[in-house]
Amino acid sequence: MGWSFPIGSVKGTVVRVHLTFLLLLGFIGFANYARGGSAAAVGSVVYILLLFLCVLLHEFGHVFAARRYGVQTPDVTLLPIGGVARLERIPEKPGQELVVALAGPAVNVVIAAVLWLAVGGFGEGAFSLTDPRQGLTERLLAANLFLAGFNLIPAFPMDGGRVLRALLAYRMGYAEATRIAAGVGQFTAFLLGIYGLFSGNPLLVFVALFVYLGAAGEAAAVQTREAGRGLLASDAMISEFQTLRETDGIADAADALIRTTQHEFPVVDADGRLQGVLTRDCIIKALRQRGADARVGEAMRRDIPQVHCRQALPAAIRALEGQRLPAIGVADSNGRLVGYITPENLSELMMVAPARQPRRSALNPWSVRPANSRG
Repeated sequence: MGWSFPIGSVKGTVVRVHLTFLLLLGFIGFANYARGGSAAAVGSVVYILLLFLCVLLHEFGHVFAARRYGVQTPDVTLLPIGGVARLERIPEKPGQELVVALAGPAVNVVIAAVLWLAVGGFGEGAFSLTDPRQGLTERLLAANLFLAGFNLIPAFPMDGGRVLRALLAYRMGYAEATRIAAGVGQFTAFLLGIYGLFSGNPLLVFVALFVYLGAAGEAAAVQTREAGRGLLASDAMISEFQTLRETDGIADAADALIRTTQHEFPVVDADGRLQGVLTRDCIIKALRQRGADARVGEAMRRDIPQVHCRQALPAAIRALEGQRLPAIGVADSNGRLVGYITPENLSELMMVAPARQPRRSALNPWSVRPANSRG
């Protein structure tokens, strides 16, 4: 995720912090310093750090539950609105996604239970997330109960949206379950936004926008993967294209950008093996910073993965989506580049796919079951 940086790793999962999280900490510290001095500022920052430690533990609840089913998690990113655990793929069965989705809120419930025992019960009054008159432990207890409840709202990208999809998927296909769950999420976001506007709560409006976009993004991602069901990487690749060499000049690449319709140029070696990709943005940046005498090898992106032309397209889509890449290479059995896939031509595939004859495939792990099936 852009604007984030790693702060450590836990059993192969990189923990990243988004820059806006640090801005949030600074804002909270400054606001509390202005109201109550240095003691109030330190106390508020410590509370937020402990709260986000609970958020991080929530995300690792998802991580370790997913690993039970062989799903790896490359990284977890802390944002001002919470955490995001990036799974390499969706668990293979509705029951598995249900467990993974519930694992995060379950961690918050366990933390709240431990804190409840530490303070000796609920006492005479209700706990508050923000009341400075209450102790740090009481506020963290309330915060964990809030995190568990809020995340179970049946709306993507919260855990409740995935719980709803998993439950629906027991009776219908994965794509239809996602469509319904995304629709519920967008309707929920609409209600939250209306309430936030009329109650004068801009934070709630921001959360509603986040939920709405998250639900729409999940539906679009699933639609793309469904469009590739039963297809191979070679079915979606761009097969007619111009390549470059690392020793070519940026000026030549700029000429190719104008002469062709390509926005990305695969860079290959003498044997036709992929070395990287030179994007339009890379060309313009190199021209501005290095001039026309710069070489392609100095400006290209080298972090471009490659898939076999006979590999299932959904796996290629996951590689492209997961790392937010401009393209992925498609190679033959000898490792020579025969094509590449971009987000744009996947979008075109998604538009064309509904007009094709539907294909059933074992690649869809959540296919619709026969009416008399069990288990």
